[in-house]
Amino acid sequence: MTIYPFSAVLGMADMRLALLLNAVSPAIGGVLVRGEKGTAKSTAVRALAALLPPVHRVAGCRFGCDPADPDTACPDGPHPADAAAETRPARLVELPVGAAEDRVVGSLDLEKALGEGVRAFEPGLLAAAHRGVLYVDEVNLLHDHLVDLLLDAAAMGRSHVEREGVSVSHAARFLLVGTMNPEEGELRPQLLDRFGLTVEVGASRDPEIRVEVVRRRLAADADPAGFAARWADADAEIAGQVAAARRRLPGVRLPDAALRQIAEVCAAFDVDGMRADIVTARTALAHAAWHGRDRVTIDDVRVAARLALPHRRRRDPFDTPGLDEKRLDEALQRAQDAHPDDPDDNGPDDGSPDDRGPTGGGPQGGGGPADGGGPADGGGPADGGGPHDGDGVDQGGDGQDVPTRGGREAAAGAEDPTRGGGESQPVAVPRGGLRARVLTAPGVGDGVPGRRSRARTGRGRTTGARVPAGRVDALHLPATIRAAAPHQAARGRLTGPLRLRHDDVREAVREGREGNLVLFVVDASGSMGARQRMTTVKDAVLALLTDAYQRRDKVAVIAFRGAGARTLLPATSSVLAASTRLAELPTGGRTPLAEGLLAAADLLRVERLRDPKRRPLVLIVTDGRATAGQRPLDRAAAAAAVLAATGAPCVVVDCESGPVRLNLANRLATQLQAPRHHLNDLTHAPHRGDLGRKWPLEGRIPSKISTGTTITPARGDR
Repeated sequence: MTIYPFSAVLGMADMRLALLLNAVSPAIGGVLVRGEKGTAKSTAVRALAALLPPVHRVAGCRFGCDPADPDTACPDGPHPADAAAETRPARLVELPVGAAEDRVVGSLDLEKALGEGVRAFEPGLLAAAHRGVLYVDEVNLLHDHLVDLLLDAAAMGRSHVEREGVSVSHAARFLLVGTMNPEEGELRPQLLDRFGLTVEVGASRDPEIRVEVVRRRLAADADPAGFAARWADADAEIAGQVAAARRRLPGVRLPDAALRQIAEVCAAFDVDGMRADIVTARTALAHAAWHGRDRVTIDDVRVAARLALPHRRRRDPFDTPGLDEKRLDEALQRAQDAHPDDPDDNGPDDGSPDDRGPTGGGPQGGGGPADGGGPADGGGPADGGGPHDGDGVDQGGDGQDVPTRGGREAAAGAEDPTRGGGESQPVAVPRGGLRARVLTAPGVGDGVPGRRSRARTGRGRTTGARVPAGRVDALHLPATIRAAAPHQAARGRLTGPLRLRHDDVREAVREGREGNLVLFVVDASGSMGARQRMTTVKDAVLALLTDAYQRRDKVAVIAFRGAGARTLLPATSSVLAASTRLAELPTGGRTPLAEGLLAAADLLRVERLRDPKRRPLVLIVTDGRATAGQRPLDRAAAAAAVLAATGAPCVVVDCESGPVRLNLANRLATQLQAPRHHLNDLTHAPHRGDLGRKWPLEGRIPSKISTGTTITPARGDR
């Protein structure tokens, strides 16, 4: 398979620079590439491995030990000093999103361990990626505990496997690259911080650049080998620059002035901990080495901060990573002003290229292939050279010319089929700052790992044992011994070790937490339209969305108003997208309650086919009124029966306020056999004593959920 050349990737300046700096100094800690779909994220990463120097390893070593410095704790060792060596290209190892833990870190051969009494270890993907590139596409969809394993190994340079009394440790130094589409969900801030650098990419809106991207892609598809050959010299030049920068890196000096600039910048952006300072320093050193300098300058610090700090600054869960360039320059200037006579003061290096270009050119300052320049034949757009290549213009890498998501959605919302039946009122703006009480689904599920409801998962406390249906991930040793014990006489055992067979093996049944599909069905009709009232509703739903983000849920949003219901957001892991749609939700018109409930039932039916193990949790935010169509109350009751028949747990969030209340939401809760909570009871100001408080579904109205769980009436609902 022919890989698309790295030098042929057009634009994406920050992404290319971050990848190359990590290739120069893997100690930076990896790169996280965030961006919309179809922006060449995976293409660039797969092309990176070809630029890395070849790897020399001990012949036959499954863990890739360097003959010049073999790992003394290598499971295949110890290696003799005169061990034969072999050379292979640097590997690109791809980690599938659905990989199990034993596939990542390695697995034990249970049949040999139990039947033959030997400890046999099969290396995993971390061992295969040693001294190469480990690539995780859609890293935000990877289970959190696997991301933790990857980042721990990347930080320590070793992988430790502890299973059933067997301990294995091996070297695992690799360049970690993750790509993700933020629309499909975010990484937790703790995991974001473990990536050394992060970059945002977006497709250029310049027609000339888009034309050239398509031209190159079609040329590569028509003749992969010929296209790669045309860019081979450019790729070879970049590979040479990477090797030269690696050799130069140990001699690069980091003056005290640069250290003070790094500290000032990190303090100005209020980052937590010291990892930001360390990563910024390592990145500045790598950037100086890439440009052929022997000391770090202020421009190296500026570039390093742009790549290392956006995802580390303190922000709310729904704020996108970013860095204010003006604040960055002010912080650097403050550091210079505080020590104007510092002998190590290092202003911009006038003899070097502009470090803020796509990659700043080659070590001597020329516009190298990394700037987007074509191969040696100087081809223009017709033969591979893109427009504006090599002129230092960012061709879509920073996405600043891309219309904001809010702008696109506001334009798309101009034709809203749910706006009939009355004029829209001004959009209420949520204030935020509230914390939601935790709602959980009843019973024990089998869903995907998360942090909301009880479930049988691969992690958590052990609750029992069972006969494995396939590969054993977690051995239940006592149950295995109990299963084998009655058969020892029949197997001829008199003395010696226990005689085990494959059918004796039992695996552990563990109970942890799962993530749910949280479906918000929001009443946006005129009865909810008082500006202050809708602001309160949005505040509460935003708090619930924040809770869903923290608990690794998928979310969907349906709004009903005017003539019908509209799915504002299909089921997705991007809680950021849900909060954006919610903030732009207008109000007004009649209340088609029946249409909202039926739309919820339809969405649940579709999602059950797509993701059958993920349990839903439906939150209906309404005052209970139904005013649209003929016999609206009867139609709403029939629709409630349809939704209840899906078996999905529901919660009615009562938004009615004022001295006179009709208690229509209570009637809807009875029809749905669901608990009812008043809007004000679901949220509160953050308080340390409330962080662990949970509000399960059981406990509001005298009814039964479809699972058979009895609900005790609360005092206020009797």
